[in-house]
Amino acid sequence: MTEFFHDCTTNERKREIEELLNNFAQQIGAWRFCLYFLSSTRNDYVMMYSLTVFENLINKMWLGVPSQDKMEIRSCLPKLLLAHHKTLPYFIRNKLCKVIVDIGRQDWPMFYHDFFTNILQLIQSPVTTPLGLIMLKTTSEELACPREDLSVARKEELRKLLLEQVQTVLGLLTGILETVWDKHSVTAATPPPSPTSGESGDLLSNLLQSPSSAKLLNQPIPILDVESEYICSLALECLAHLFSWIPLSASITPSLLTTIFHFARFGCDIRARKMASVNGSSQNCVLGQERGRLGVLAMSCINELMSKNCVPMEFEEYLLRMFQQTFYLLQKITKDNNAHTVKSRLEELDESYIEKFTDFLRLFVSVHLRRIESYSQFPVVEFLTLLFKYTFHQPTHEGYFSCLDIWTLFLDYLTSKIKSRLGDKEAVLNRYEDALVLLLTEVLNRIQFRYNQAQLEELDDETLDDDQQTEWQRYLRQSLEVVAKVMELLPTHAFSTLFPVLQDNLEVYLGLQQFIVTSASGHRLNITAENDCRRLHCSLRDLSSLLQAVGRLAEYFIGDVFAVRFSDALTVVERLVKVTLYGSQIKLYNIETAVPSVLKPDLIDVHAQSLAALQAYSHWLAQYCSEAHRQNTQQFVTLISTTMDAVTPLISTKVQDKLLLSACHLLVSLATTVRPVFLISIPAVQKVFNRITDASAQRLVDKAQVLVCRALSNILLLPWPNLPENEQQWPVRSINHASLISALSRDYHNLKPNAVAPQRKMPLDDTKVIIHQTLSVLEDIVENISGESTKSRQICYQSLQESVQVSLALFPAFIHQSDVTDEMLSFFLTLFRGLRVQMGVPFTEQIIQTFLNMFTREQLAESILHEGSTGCRVVEKFLKILQVVVQEPGQVFKPFLPSIISLCMEQVYPIIAEHPSPDVKAELFELLFRTLHHNWRYFFRSTVLASVQRGIAEEQMENEPQFSAIMQVMGQSW
Repeated sequence: MTEFFHDCTTNERKREIEELLNNFAQQIGAWRFCLYFLSSTRNDYVMMYSLTVFENLINKMWLGVPSQDKMEIRSCLPKLLLAHHKTLPYFIRNKLCKVIVDIGRQDWPMFYHDFFTNILQLIQSPVTTPLGLIMLKTTSEELACPREDLSVARKEELRKLLLEQVQTVLGLLTGILETVWDKHSVTAATPPPSPTSGESGDLLSNLLQSPSSAKLLNQPIPILDVESEYICSLALECLAHLFSWIPLSASITPSLLTTIFHFARFGCDIRARKMASVNGSSQNCVLGQERGRLGVLAMSCINELMSKNCVPMEFEEYLLRMFQQTFYLLQKITKDNNAHTVKSRLEELDESYIEKFTDFLRLFVSVHLRRIESYSQFPVVEFLTLLFKYTFHQPTHEGYFSCLDIWTLFLDYLTSKIKSRLGDKEAVLNRYEDALVLLLTEVLNRIQFRYNQAQLEELDDETLDDDQQTEWQRYLRQSLEVVAKVMELLPTHAFSTLFPVLQDNLEVYLGLQQFIVTSASGHRLNITAENDCRRLHCSLRDLSSLLQAVGRLAEYFIGDVFAVRFSDALTVVERLVKVTLYGSQIKLYNIETAVPSVLKPDLIDVHAQSLAALQAYSHWLAQYCSEAHRQNTQQFVTLISTTMDAVTPLISTKVQDKLLLSACHLLVSLATTVRPVFLISIPAVQKVFNRITDASAQRLVDKAQVLVCRALSNILLLPWPNLPENEQQWPVRSINHASLISALSRDYHNLKPNAVAPQRKMPLDDTKVIIHQTLSVLEDIVENISGESTKSRQICYQSLQESVQVSLALFPAFIHQSDVTDEMLSFFLTLFRGLRVQMGVPFTEQIIQTFLNMFTREQLAESILHEGSTGCRVVEKFLKILQVVVQEPGQVFKPFLPSIISLCMEQVYPIIAEHPSPDVKAELFELLFRTLHHNWRYFFRSTVLASVQRGIAEEQMENEPQFSAIMQVMGQSW
């Protein structure tokens, strides 16, 4: 064994030794040697190997072991444990315990009747109490929650046997904990009364029904010796595991709960930790940590009980007592006095203890609040006060996030309670109004640099997490969710709290114009003092956050409450329009600043966030649009026109991408969601049309180009709301849309081979760029119109017809360029999904036939096997197009079924059968499934009902070879 684990041993020699050891372990009677090794050696490796042999024997070969041998093993191993448990290394001792428990798992109670009795005796004997507790915990782990290698009947039998022992076990554990506590409490010196020790104030009297229980919990915490702490930690670990599976019942007595809470106080006993650090020795520090660990273990026990949703009636009183005692601890943690601020006290506590405490609060709110709220003895509002203090004094960001989650759960609970009891809405809101307003104000303060600069500057705003957001973005998003939920409950309060704060920061931003001076190189912001720049930076960051907050609240101004909250919403939208126009007119995004690396990104971000916030109100604008249509209000026209005046200057290659994309998204929302009739006649919109269709104008970045083209297409294609069909001006809009698409695909059409005038040869890379740029725009336009009215899709296809034919003509020429083929097939797939009716049967047939001809066996093999991911994607998209074809109702595409089945079975399947190609396989099986599902009459002519009525025993199948081949492939896929 020593040679096996030695650094110099080669892998080859290790394999030889491993084989020797495995062969030895398989021999009948090998356990006798292992028993001898265990009692005679002190080599850890040998002992561990010997125990592994026993473990393997018990768990895998026990049935075949003679009963005499079993008796000997059951007798010898516990004796060995008892004789050596104090001298064995802890990991060997624990492994030996596990092996003995494994025997109990197989043989108790029939052949090993004293298994559990022995454990109880170990616990009761002071010398072996720790060993008994380790055995008990291992038994709970291995027998109550066994692995899958036991039958269901045996699992149920073990659980039933253990449940019979629960009362005895809990009694023993309670006795151990109480004895240790009482023994050390007697010797604990009572400290002199201090000015801060009067902790049974009003709140405490409310939380704890009787003064005696408050007095009990106020007793000084005893100082335990090392052995007592060890025993208590083992007992609490046992309880935590037992509570994870035993049901709530009278076995869990009030005295046990009180004792657990006594130990939970160890976690919030700062004095003991301080004494340990003051006394200086490392032993004292370890003692302090161990005391903290007892608190963590006790809170684990409490949380195991808390996580159970099914509470018997008789246990509810215990539950109430648990809450009262935990909130006593919460008050102790958050109590503010001269010596400590709450935050520094929380910083001094063990981080694990704080986590456990937060878990407790989450479980209380999510599982038990609805149950406890009705108790008159339990003061929920006072609890919220404590939770408020606990939340806003968290020493870490993660702790604060966890507490915000608890508030979110509470707000969800309140919202659902109000919805289910609308009659009590006012009473419920009045009860919690002050707490909610306080929460809202504090959360808003926490996201502002003005109030919380030190903490906010610690947040990382560069590294993305798994959800593709930075730590700062996560912090802001979670905070705004709380703000939004309060807004839903108290809209007037929330708005009157948020809007003035936004106004203050807007005044600073709108006042920047007076500091702009003209220099030789352009405009410059004449704010140079370091302190002023820092204050401006903080104000701009806050404005950006508050704009996001205002945007997040947009949904609470629409629908049924549109008229009631109209004036508030109008105030917000008018301010947002003013801010966006201001930013675009004085071009703050291009201005020179004293600290360009800080202030310039701030100014761009504020401008982008103002556009995004305005976009969030597009549904409100749409509702206003339908109201304005009835009243013909000039105010609405002005809002939209001014917004377009703010957006148009930003649609330029000279504007930073972040700002450009925000402007494009706002334009898309105006065109798609709001759809005002007069949008196309606004000069600013016509300017965008001219810029996009001008061949000499520099093209925007891809994403922006696609968005602007989508917006312009939607302005012409989407029906105007609240207007009858005869007033939609389709003929004019159709002509305009055709000319828009023609301009967008001008260069693409020139790629088509022409017999009359042969074109000059263009470099392949330039050709690919034109194909990519055009098809990305056209595909997006089709995708966004696919769910709209028939008239919109008709006009769209008429405009696209020539581009589709060019694509089909170009396809064979690029069949070996998988990146181009991939884009073309994406375009065709989108066409098939959205406009197949408009394309008509003859042309659709032509497209399918072209594809079937082009994808030969050789071409498919090249794409799947040699082209890597792009080639595979091409075949996937081709199969997806065929999926759309085979599920089309009617007889139109039925003639293609033989060719499609043949392609799948004779060309695609043989290639992928021998290779992984998981994505292609998935699409192929999807295609075969849809072929069978939507075309079963291709194989079975008559209906099932007709066959039954005629009494035909077995119907003649059509196309049987193809059907059998498909079923065989499906079967082999498993």
